[in-house]
Amino acid sequence: METEPPVLRDGPVVVGTDGSDGAARALDWAADMAARSNRSLRIVHAFTYVQGFYGGDLPASPEVYQAMEDEGRKFLDDARARVMARAPELAVDTDMPLQGAVPLLVDESEQASVVVVGTSGRGGFTGMMVGSTSVSLTAHARCPVVVVRGGGSGLATEGPVVVGVDGSGVSTDAVTTAFQAASLLGAPLVAVHAWADVEYDWGLPEMVEGSSREQSEQVVLSEALAGMPKWYPDVPVERIVVPGKPRRHLLERSQGARLLVAGSRGRGGFRGMLLGSTSQALIHHASCPVMIVRPQRG
Repeated sequence: METEPPVLRDGPVVVGTDGSDGAARALDWAADMAARSNRSLRIVHAFTYVQGFYGGDLPASPEVYQAMEDEGRKFLDDARARVMARAPELAVDTDMPLQGAVPLLVDESEQASVVVVGTSGRGGFTGMMVGSTSVSLTAHARCPVVVVRGGGSGLATEGPVVVGVDGSGVSTDAVTTAFQAASLLGAPLVAVHAWADVEYDWGLPEMVEGSSREQSEQVVLSEALAGMPKWYPDVPVERIVVPGKPRRHLLERSQGARLLVAGSRGRGGFRGMLLGSTSQALIHHASCPVMIVRPQRG
């Protein structure tokens, strides 16, 4: 039996930048989180030869390629200057490896405490509600990923941290992460368990003859939160058990929240899916930053 709270991996806060407005909002959020958690900030920009091709086969001239490389370095210099103006005491380093955006950020996630991205970057297609980098990253990263949504700048100072709970293993990791985030931010926690479209193939047996479905679902939530209030007594917890689709209730709760936390996929997803439909809905439509927690290896 654990006598101490679970400790998530230490490491820098990593943020990807491409000079876009969405990246700037992600940068502000990441800088505030790094300062609040007393961690360093690592700003990365992906630069690949693919960017320097015309018509798929014709390479750009050395002059054009150099101009693109210079532009990437300017993105990083501007990002550092923005962070230094916001948090001058923060330890910051930058990097621009020759690598695609998703492979770069997945590699960074091996050592990061969290990876932060904007909702859509310069490479996004018109009409996309969230950049393909964000979707791919949340499906493959080795640490929590925050997709910065909403119109604010940096960490919000009001509202709760909201976490989706379904009783799965990755949901348990999401609960732990949510408590740590709420404690760090000085925010209350709202734990939401919506059960209408969850498949219970692992079984909550008929615990007591005549017990209602709602009572059974209350047990699922209680077990998911077990021990956390003792480990985080500074975090007030509101418990919500409701029938209905999780994505609808979580999206509603995201209005006015500081952060929305969810596992990458729950019990209702297809076996082998890396990113569940609820998680995808949240990173496309939530009204606040969304943290997606992947299963911890081992």
